[in-house]
Amino acid sequence: MTDTNAGFRLAELVEDQEGAIVSRKLATAGGGNISVFAFAAGEELSEHTTPHIALVQVLDGEAEIRIAQESFRVESGESIVLPPGVPHAVRAHVAFKMALTMLKAQG
Repeated sequence: MTDTNAGFRLAELVEDQEGAIVSRKLATAGGGNISVFAFAAGEELSEHTTPHIALVQVLDGEAEIRIAQESFRVESGESIVLPPGVPHAVRAHVAFKMALTMLKAQG
């Protein structure tokens, strides 16, 4: 595990693997978790929902994120919020890395 008291680059915590999506959970608490993902070009997470608010921070590359049938192109340095209970999907057009922070939605 990375020493979170020392400096590190999120994008370096996961490596691209051809034909795959690689993830690494960095932290988990009662209110949610933080993970990083590396998508090979062309890989996707199919449409799904979660009861959590999710913040996607693009670390490298670019992807299409679909939220309730509306598509958004996001690239390195950009972020997008996925509302709880709303269908969403992620598709990497090129190799793509993201940090995902999920927080339990309040009541």
